[in-house]
This record gives sequence, C-alpha cells and structure tokens, in this order.
Amino acid sequence: MQKKSTSRSLTCHPGGFLAMLCPLLLISLLTIVILSSDVTHPHFFDTNTLPHLFFDTNTTDISRSHIVLPLSLNSQISNLQTQLGFLLGQLHNESSESKVAIFSDQVLRIAISLDKLVNTLSSLLGSAPASGNGIIRVEEDFSEPEESEDQEAAPAVKVFKTGELHNYTSPKPNMKSGKKNFLGVEAISPSIGLTCAHVATNINRFMSYKLYGRCPDDWDLAQKLITSGCDPLPRRRCLSRASPNYSKQFPVNSSLWTQPSDANILWSHYKCKGYSCLVSQETRKRRGFFKCADCFDLSKRGWEIPTNESVSAEFTIDQVLALKPGEIRIGLDFSPTTGTFAALMKERNVTIASATLNLGAPFNEVIALRGLLPLYISIGSRLPFFDNTLDIIHSTLFLDGWIGTELLQFVLFDWDRVLRPKGLLWVDRFFCTKEDMRLYLDEFARLSYKKLLWRVVPKTDKLGDELFFSAVLEKPIRR
Repeated sequence: MQKKSTSRSLTCHPGGFLAMLCPLLLISLLTIVILSSDVTHPHFFDTNTLPHLFFDTNTTDISRSHIVLPLSLNSQISNLQTQLGFLLGQLHNESSESKVAIFSDQVLRIAISLDKLVNTLSSLLGSAPASGNGIIRVEEDFSEPEESEDQEAAPAVKVFKTGELHNYTSPKPNMKSGKKNFLGVEAISPSIGLTCAHVATNINRFMSYKLYGRCPDDWDLAQKLITSGCDPLPRRRCLSRASPNYSKQFPVNSSLWTQPSDANILWSHYKCKGYSCLVSQETRKRRGFFKCADCFDLSKRGWEIPTNESVSAEFTIDQVLALKPGEIRIGLDFSPTTGTFAALMKERNVTIASATLNLGAPFNEVIALRGLLPLYISIGSRLPFFDNTLDIIHSTLFLDGWIGTELLQFVLFDWDRVLRPKGLLWVDRFFCTKEDMRLYLDEFARLSYKKLLWRVVPKTDKLGDELFFSAVLEKPIRR
C-alpha cells in the first residue's frame, strides 16, 4: 500500500510525473545529505579503505580521515540544497495540474548540477595524492574562484521569494544537455539588474502573477524598479494587456502629426485620462508631467527659435545636418520626448530611435502611435547599440544640473562608444548654475571632440544664475 505524504500536494501517484520526480528527489536529497553531512570536512573514501573506515572502531583514525572541501564545491552543494528545498516548497504550494510544466525544468537543472558535482568529485579523487594511510586529503582552497560559464551562482535565492523569479534567474540549459549552442554556451543565464536584490519586496510583487494569464496592469511598478536601478527587469510569462477599445492605427503618411486616439492608450496609471487633458492649458498643473510642457501638442512641427544668438541656446535641425550633408542616416534622441525630433528627422530621411521613460504621461505610447521607434530605457543603462554605429546622438532637457559628474562620465563615454568616428554629439540646452557650468564643460572636454557649434547663454525663464549650454561636437577618429 502506498504511503501517504504529510503534504497534501506532494503525493507520488503511480505512472504520473511525480512518480518519476519523487525517486529523483529522494536520490538527490540522499546524495546531498551524504555530501553535506560535514560540509566543512566531509569524508572521501578510496575503494581500498572503504571497509576499514566503515568497520574500524578506532575513532582516532576516522577523525584523521576528515578532509576539507574546496570553496567551489561547498558552493555547489549549498546551491543544490537550496534548489531542492525551494522545489519541495513549490511542490507543496502549487496545484497538481501545473506541476509538470513548472517543475520539469527545475528537476533537469538539479540533475545537471548533480552530474557536474559528481564529475568534479571524480576528478579530485583521481588527481589528489593519497596520504600515508591510504586516505585522500583535499586541502581547503582559499583562493578566489575563477569565473567560468559552468559556474552556478544563486545569491538571489536567499533574497527573492517569488517562485517565478527563481525560475527566471536560474540557468536555462540547452535541449541537449552538455551541448553548446551557436552562442558557445551550454545554458543561457537570464540577465537581471544588480540592484534588484536591494528592492526585493517590489521585485517580488512584480513577479507575482498568474502563469500564462493576463499580466497585471503595473507598468508604473516596473518603471519604479527600472529607475531604482533594477534594470534590466526579469521577463515574465504572462500576456500583455491593451486598452479595452484598442482601434486601428493611423496610416504612415498621416500618423506623424495626427493626435493619437484615446482608445489606443491604457490610461489607468496616468493623471490625465484622455489626450485632450495632455494638451489643455487649463490642466497644465494637474497633468502629471512637467519636463516638456508642450511636447504632446503635435500641431507644433518644430521649435520657435529666436534669430538672436545672444538669446537663443538652440540650433536648427537644418543647421546641424548641413555640417555633414548626406552623412547623417541613423541616430538616437535621449530626451523626455514624444518623438517630435524623430519626426522632423524622418522627414529629412534620418531614422531616429527616441529613448525616454513614461514621466507621468504616455510618452512611449505616443511615439509608437506616431509611427516612430520608442526605446524604453533609463539613464543608468548601457545603450543597446553596438560600438561605432550611430551617426548622431541628440539630447535635450534631460541631462542638466541635477546629474552628478561621475554619472555624466559613464553616460558620455557610453554615447562615445556607440557613436561612429566623425559622428555628431548634439547637446541641446543643457542648463545648470554658473558655478557648476565649468565642471560640466570639463567633462565634455574629456572626450576631445571637435567643436562645430558652441553656445552658452543665460537661462531667462527663471530668476537665478543659471546658464544654457548647447553644442554640436564631432567625434574624432581614434586608431
């Protein structure tokens, strides 16, 4: 008669998935118990000394057989213990219908880990010298472990509580175990931002959802995590939501300058609940955004730039493109924007990706509805472009006096990385106090770019000693 488990959900039914899983778990647990019974000095046995160690009553000899595992093996054993403990907890909590889909990959990972551990132990037993009494001794390894593609690290296991987050962060082996894929690796290790471990409560909220169901309407939580440094976010296995009345897009020949339909935006987490609110002067102080007061007004096809250079800090698009006739084809706009700069450049046959966050309003949605390319990325992220590939980078009203010089260095050098030789860096209306301006200009000077256009003028819209700085700089060829 089959013995019932004390857990209501951990029952091994004959012929089912758990009938295979339970013996594997028992074997795995037994293996790990044996390996970790004395994790700081477990026993290694040679076949010749095995009977002696089991039957000799001389405890002095047995104590001398204690040896010390290398730190890397301690880590592997601890990792396996954690994985099995987590898996048993999930088996207890999950419904029986979902166990096969959710836990089969976890069992596979544990099996692969056990195989690697056995191979490691076998190599140690085969190469380590024997002591005088025939007992193998492995000295403790105090050196720093070397990084390798086979190294399994699971520090997040102790921080994160959500089962789906554990599923995501664990390595994903290829279909054929031990075989490298076209990328040259045996498993894919999903990426997750370092700071996610410091915002564990919110990341656990973000990863609590119904598997294969509708995703929660929580983009605001996701953006809070991104701006806190939890970037990249983990992927989720749920289906994205859309506005309940989603309708057909405007055609490409008219979408650039046509106000998008309210039906195509999910308004639940914005103060404005319709597009008219975003452009109304009556709602200016209650719209939920402030960085670009009129950027949702698509009737303004360009900037109204004063001709007096002593007043205006701006350059026109045609003025900048004339510096490199026919050479500017692709680029990036890193600004709080709804895509107007990209739209104006598109009319001039230049393709621009617009990088911005949803700063209290549907910035990214509007960029896409205009038929342009939104790039949803934070200022703390490495740009997803290869080296020396962009013709132009433009930024306005985003980098200004709030940013620290060290962060500015990382931003500028990453822009330099993706900008091609002889490419243009267009810094548009960078503003700060007079006393800080020299510090910022020194950071731009570190790049050793050629000054093509340069302007510093007073910022007159507020009382104070602030300045505007604008420049178009050319990246040198470095061989």
